[in-house]
Amino acid sequence: MAAIRVSSLALLASTSASSCSSVFTKLQLGPIRGVSFTAIPLCSRRSKRMAHSIALATLGLTQPKQTEAPKISFAAKEIDLVEWKGDILAVGVTEKDMAKDENSKFKNSTLQKLDTHLGGFLSEASTEEDFTGKAGQSTVLRLPGLGSKRVGLVGLGSAVNLSTAYRSLGEAVAAAAKSALASNIAITLASPEGLSAEKKLSTASAIATGAVLGTFEDNRFMSESKKPSLKSVDILGLGTGPEIEKKLKYAEDVCAGIILGKELVNAPANVLTPAVLAEEAKRIASTHNDVLSATILDVEQCKELKMGSYLAVAAASANPPHFIHLCYKPPGGAVKTKLALVGKGLTFDSGGYNIKTGPGCLIELMKFDMGGSAAVLGAAKALGQIKPAGVEVHFIVAACENMISGTGMRPGDIVTASNGKTIEVNNTDAEGRLTLADALVYACNQGVEKIVDLATLTGACIVALGPSIAGVFTPSDNLASEVLAASEISGEKLWRMPMEESYWESMKSGVADMVNTGGRQGGAITAALFLKQFVDEKVQWMHIDLAGPVWNDKKKTATGFGVSTLVEWSNDLGTEVGDSSGQDCGFGCEGELQGTMLGTAEGDGLSLGQGTRAGYEEGEWAGY
Repeated sequence: MAAIRVSSLALLASTSASSCSSVFTKLQLGPIRGVSFTAIPLCSRRSKRMAHSIALATLGLTQPKQTEAPKISFAAKEIDLVEWKGDILAVGVTEKDMAKDENSKFKNSTLQKLDTHLGGFLSEASTEEDFTGKAGQSTVLRLPGLGSKRVGLVGLGSAVNLSTAYRSLGEAVAAAAKSALASNIAITLASPEGLSAEKKLSTASAIATGAVLGTFEDNRFMSESKKPSLKSVDILGLGTGPEIEKKLKYAEDVCAGIILGKELVNAPANVLTPAVLAEEAKRIASTHNDVLSATILDVEQCKELKMGSYLAVAAASANPPHFIHLCYKPPGGAVKTKLALVGKGLTFDSGGYNIKTGPGCLIELMKFDMGGSAAVLGAAKALGQIKPAGVEVHFIVAACENMISGTGMRPGDIVTASNGKTIEVNNTDAEGRLTLADALVYACNQGVEKIVDLATLTGACIVALGPSIAGVFTPSDNLASEVLAASEISGEKLWRMPMEESYWESMKSGVADMVNTGGRQGGAITAALFLKQFVDEKVQWMHIDLAGPVWNDKKKTATGFGVSTLVEWSNDLGTEVGDSSGQDCGFGCEGELQGTMLGTAEGDGLSLGQGTRAGYEEGEWAGY
């Protein structure tokens, strides 16, 4: 593959992201094997996490604390449960496992054994607390008779083969460990004998993932916080040896990417500017420079590439845009397939002149409008640690802010994307697709075979699928099969949606090639059809609208959604490459949503109430 050329960069530090200097020092190095590049020193090369590389924010004088990710030691063991010594022994149980005989004693052999050593108190306590093994139920008891100080039962429900159930098991036990200030715990299943060898590996991985993420708390912006007490987790009864150890290490690497994704989305816009997001991308590449390289384009370089659509969105902000491109090349250099992961990178979205106002617009949460880029960069970090063979991955983010000023994009303006297509801007709050347009053209120019873009794009998708399911749009059955299979393993919920070509009529302009928003109906579909205009027909492409699952309203925090599926898919393609030919798919494809999409993405004036993320104002999503 031709060498990637990285031109000289002159990144100006914005006033909201400058701690070391108002201008980053530029050091020009000589060409090395046809590659020229600019090294820009980071404010802190000793940093290990995002909080360390974020520059001090002038606005609000906010400085994120330097914290450390959970450091948990995992071990897979085969040991008699009653002999295990530690703080908490937790058993994952299904509703079937909780069945009892006529004497109110457990029928399950594992629970029978534990109950015998506990003098029958375990069965009595489960009856008194009405614990039946339903998903979400848990009980932790301090009873004498075992090597562990406490024994816990965690309900798995009836869907025992779902990775989400085992991940929830890990999260529940981590929560119990927090409450009990436990440092070492063991997790097992009441009925592991029914699992295949492969399923035991994936189950152990899901449990470990849940334990890490259940322990993690993003307290960088809190004046006081507690350090996690959990130090070690033993996974019992699911096997031992190098295969399961490798799987546990894989889970830890994926969690590192998910945690980064959470931190990026949680960081407020006065801290995480486009410049800081670019610095974080460079830090990822620097940490894993054996397989990752970084290219950051400034405004002038984007102009040279004719990225008029992207630059129009960025024009109003005092914080300049930064176009981010990381490239992963596998150890050894052998490449079977080339991918691009493209993430929407609006570090803040005011809506522009179509400003977000009124109940349900959630302008205060528009820091998470870069959730797609967080997933992409989280995946970059994880893949940099995993180092899969055979796959080259490009990570692309057109980072900017959508603000209001005299230099900003106006409703009615016509912008020109880098593929020459013109767009009449009939709504400045439908800005994400404008940035993605140039990012997708750039991705196609990298010679990739497959592209997946991720964006918090439409409120229509939330109305159709709710807050926990992301919508998938693609004309390629092959690509849909690959990514949906990866999501089954990761436990992230995706649902394939139709790409109804007749809806494109609403996107036609009388004075340009297209408008950037369509009519009231089918808003998520027309948004996907818009993006399709900027993808080479020879490239398999998928759009994932993660507007719903990017944020947990109940916990008021980011979810890290998308990282796990991207890593699983990329890692899998490194060992087994599928058919590269895309196939057109109509409304009746397997797995697609059959029926009517509810709601719209743009400008329908509908509001579903204060604080509701599905409420619409104007613009490309529920006020987002």
